[in-house]
Amino acid sequence: MAININNLQNTTQVKNDKVEQQLQRQQATVQQNASQGANQKQDSVSITPQAQQFSKLTENASNSNGIDQDKVDKIKQAISEGKYKINVEQLARRIVHFESEIFGKK
Repeated sequence: MAININNLQNTTQVKNDKVEQQLQRQQATVQQNASQGANQKQDSVSITPQAQQFSKLTENASNSNGIDQDKVDKIKQAISEGKYKINVEQLARRIVHFESEIFGKK
């Protein structure tokens, strides 16, 4: 079996020529896109003041632990001073309502 060494060099040259042609096509495409992009209007986004306010409120809520510490401190102080009164009727109603939601009875 004979190997033609002369054709190996030509094959490499042909591959290099194809790669260069492909690069030139890509560069031409990029230049066309750039020139077309310069003529086109740019897109923009604006956020309404309500959306900005909602975003701030959402951020504050996510950073909050959900506990009103002032209210907790006032209740603790009232309990320690013996001034905290419990409305037993309201407590009973809320317990019944809570259990009916859990067990599905009304």
